[in-house]
Amino acid sequence: MSGSDEHDGFPSPRKGGRECGVSRRALLAGLGATLVWSRSPMPAFADTPPTEAPAPPTTPLVVDLAAHNRRIGTAGGTIRTLIAKARDVRYLSVYGYTRLVGYDADLNLQPDLLERVDVAGGRFTFTLRKGHRWSDGHPFTTEDFRYYWEDVANEKALSPDGPPAFFRIEGKLPQVEVLDPVTIRFAWDRPNPLFLPALAAPRDPLIYRPAHYLKPVHARYIGKDAADGKAKALKLRSWAALHNRMDDNYELNNPDCPTLQGWVPRTRSPATRFRFERNRSYHRVDTAGTQLPYVDTIVMDVASQGLLVAKTNAGEADLMFRGLSMPDIPSLKEGEATHRYRTNLWPVARGSEFALYPNLTTTDPVWRQLNRDVRYRHALSLAIDRRTLNNTLLFGLGTEGNDTIVSDSHLFEPEMRTLNAGYDPAEASKLLDAMGLTGRDGSGTRLLPGGRALEIVVESDGEAEMVLDALLLITEFWREVGVRLITKPQERTNLHRRSIAGLTVMVAAQGLDLAVPTPIMPPTELSPAQPEHYAWPLWSLNVESHGKSGEPCDVPEVQRLLALDHQWRDTDDVTKQAAIWREMLMNHARNTWVIGTVAGALQPVVGADRLVNLPKRALYSWAPTAMIGVQRIDELFWDTAADSRAEAR
Repeated sequence: MSGSDEHDGFPSPRKGGRECGVSRRALLAGLGATLVWSRSPMPAFADTPPTEAPAPPTTPLVVDLAAHNRRIGTAGGTIRTLIAKARDVRYLSVYGYTRLVGYDADLNLQPDLLERVDVAGGRFTFTLRKGHRWSDGHPFTTEDFRYYWEDVANEKALSPDGPPAFFRIEGKLPQVEVLDPVTIRFAWDRPNPLFLPALAAPRDPLIYRPAHYLKPVHARYIGKDAADGKAKALKLRSWAALHNRMDDNYELNNPDCPTLQGWVPRTRSPATRFRFERNRSYHRVDTAGTQLPYVDTIVMDVASQGLLVAKTNAGEADLMFRGLSMPDIPSLKEGEATHRYRTNLWPVARGSEFALYPNLTTTDPVWRQLNRDVRYRHALSLAIDRRTLNNTLLFGLGTEGNDTIVSDSHLFEPEMRTLNAGYDPAEASKLLDAMGLTGRDGSGTRLLPGGRALEIVVESDGEAEMVLDALLLITEFWREVGVRLITKPQERTNLHRRSIAGLTVMVAAQGLDLAVPTPIMPPTELSPAQPEHYAWPLWSLNVESHGKSGEPCDVPEVQRLLALDHQWRDTDDVTKQAAIWREMLMNHARNTWVIGTVAGALQPVVGADRLVNLPKRALYSWAPTAMIGVQRIDELFWDTAADSRAEAR
């Protein structure tokens, strides 16, 4: 089950270096030596006025484009793209992909906004880039981290639940020490392998804030009465509501909010066209000294979902991917020659385009017993003709088998995909017979203990058309072995509500989100440590609530998954993390907790012919590639010479 707020795609190319036995140093890209840990109190540095001329930091991130077979570009121009609703402007903060640390195209973790990270056990020392400034010219310093930690994450009015979960090790928060204006340390008593991957996530957790911009509305700095007065003047309930409205580095609806991202919003909602301008304080430059991003402006036009393909086909977008899908490829290909764009086809890195989640914690005792029987899960898997699904839904281009990681990952082993995932209806029938499900009604449907028909209600959120099409085919496959399938599409929020109440018997949804992992990425999605997992929602609720809600897991094989997840969190040894990943994946293949079908859809990524440095092929996903984010759209530029050549002809 997807754990992200994005459900239409996945990401990027792979993968240099050794097998997953790569050293921690290689994986963290030389994030190096340890600084001496002092226990000095945390100072609060005074704000510094902005300088007059925006410019990159004095120690910028120098991008070697030639080393990645890309061209050094020239600045200027506008990229047009389309969005289905105004709120979708927020996805620029996803695929713009500016992070403290981030993955490169080969999924190696590298410093980005940070100049360096020094890791020693549970101590992470961040060094900022000297001379780095927010988009409004104010210095970006450790005061912005201190403000987040003390005045946002640990301020009940703004963060009722306190700091995010990746800050907690066995419930304990780190010691946070500001060492000087460019150095800050987060220290735990034990390793915290969740920390850096969380900072590289598709949705940036933003563990810093523009302190100079937000302090004038914070109760701690101007007093609660004055802060509430400012909020009420804008018809807001409290100073916290005003602070949240102004604090807008993700949603990108507030042009006044300073940012560190490549483009700065210049349009305030409501609007049908949104304009973003190049951040002239951005921290990346090429080897020729040209500041990135190359492109001056990004324009997002709002169009209805049903018109996104037609408008792209008509040449109304220079860069387009979100809102497009595999069935749109023929239409997109038709417009290429006339409107001078190319439709690149990027493999989608998802465990399965559609998967079935038997609910092992459903409240119905008969279905609970059935779903927990591995013979039953294997029978349902073996009764699916994945070849027909592949040919019908993915033009025969997909990969058939379990819901697991893709072969681009160094953690992949073929058995993870194939075990218990062939098409063998005869063996499926034998397994169901061996369970005692031999009785049938007049229509040939098997009978459950007690006489009910073996009639599985498969619920879905109804938002992914491919899932519903797949269920129509699976209905026919299962009928052959005496199992009746009834589809129940509904609104996503209602489905989640029913799931965590234990009311679902089986759910159809997209498969594994993190399907191209490296060992340092958390395997949370493979166990009840994943919140609201459709296969075991009450166990997930129990883990999430620390035993206050839901039910404790009582199946030994799933208890093993939870133990392995805990072991992963206890170590920063990459070799051990890789072994844990592989054991968890093989546990899934042997037990078929989730019934996978077909993976390997193709994501259309449309780019104008003259738009340079957009890869022809890369992996597409939500995590870890932030859609196209790890491909660094700040490196795209317009080939003006192409127009000159065309005119000469």
